[in-house]
Amino acid sequence: MRITEIHVYQRDLPVKNGPYRMASTAVYTLDSTLVKVVTDTGLEGYGETCPVGPVYQPHHAKGARAALEEMCSSLIGLDPRKGDRIYAAMNGALNGHFYAKAAIDMAMWDLLGKATGLRVCDLLGGAVHEKVPSYYATGVGEPDEIARLAEEKAAEGYLRLQVKVSGRPVEIDIETVRKVWERVGGKVRLAVDANRGWTMRDAIFFSEACRDVRCILEQPCNSFDEVRSIRSKLNHPVYLDENSENLDVVIRAAGQRLCDGFGMKVTRLGGLTPMRTFRDICRAMALPHTCDDAWGGDVIAAACTHIGATIEPKLSEGVWLAAPYIEGHDDPDNPVAIVDGHISVPTGPGLGVTPIPERMGHLVFSAV
Repeated sequence: MRITEIHVYQRDLPVKNGPYRMASTAVYTLDSTLVKVVTDTGLEGYGETCPVGPVYQPHHAKGARAALEEMCSSLIGLDPRKGDRIYAAMNGALNGHFYAKAAIDMAMWDLLGKATGLRVCDLLGGAVHEKVPSYYATGVGEPDEIARLAEEKAAEGYLRLQVKVSGRPVEIDIETVRKVWERVGGKVRLAVDANRGWTMRDAIFFSEACRDVRCILEQPCNSFDEVRSIRSKLNHPVYLDENSENLDVVIRAAGQRLCDGFGMKVTRLGGLTPMRTFRDICRAMALPHTCDDAWGGDVIAAACTHIGATIEPKLSEGVWLAAPYIEGHDDPDNPVAIVDGHISVPTGPGLGVTPIPERMGHLVFSAV
């Protein structure tokens, strides 16, 4: 099997009932990039990358497409079943830009699954559950509204809720989380996610004021060093998210016990291949973690669900999907959706989803 064509598409994903508010940005529409890889056997593989704007991480949609254009021609003629060789070719063509490489990597796993008749989760070691727990992220909002939403989502079956905070006085964040705790405390696991938005002072203030609230603090401050310097002053476990930019940081943070877990994105690390390594590091170090992505449609959702299905339940913090915030599905016959707080693992070979043409967006370029 050889790669004969690679097609790259751009499409917009409007936020349903938007905007979605985070510490650093308010998101109305997401710019997603889809990749279709065609082989000489007629099999096609799909991948996707969808940064949340240009400020959440050092990733942006136009950069992803420029990076893909730089790399794709070097992959023509290669065997997509040899994933490590594909990754070596991408690294040889372009340094860094793992969020763009993630789309190609997903497509390679999709093709390997289709060639062998196996699901991606089985290629990654085997599913430990067929209904993967998800979690809901509230966005930054008014205390009473977020508390109401938290109670609603807990009743829907979510086992974990993530409350977005920061970008405003920390006193409002404290009020919000305390009201959420009053409504759902003990019913679900809570994560309080500042998305790098708190100062060290505010993180300490919050943790002291909410000492009795059982939750984890996710990425409370902007930098790795800030988090490390205040960790001993906090009353809550700390997870790294945006700072865990690559496997090197993950290994250092885990090895030095600088965090208690991770919020991890598949495209941040560069796709399912490095995500598999990340999963195994966390298993060896007994570190809980999420398995999700910044945004995206059914292709990214399927990739996150497949790797999420292989995580030991005691270490799984759930898989976050953008599906509740997006109208429609890329593959209406095989939608990746959240039902009662859980996601059914796609049943078809590979990723188990095939975007319909009208959901692909417009063709940006092709490599042949």
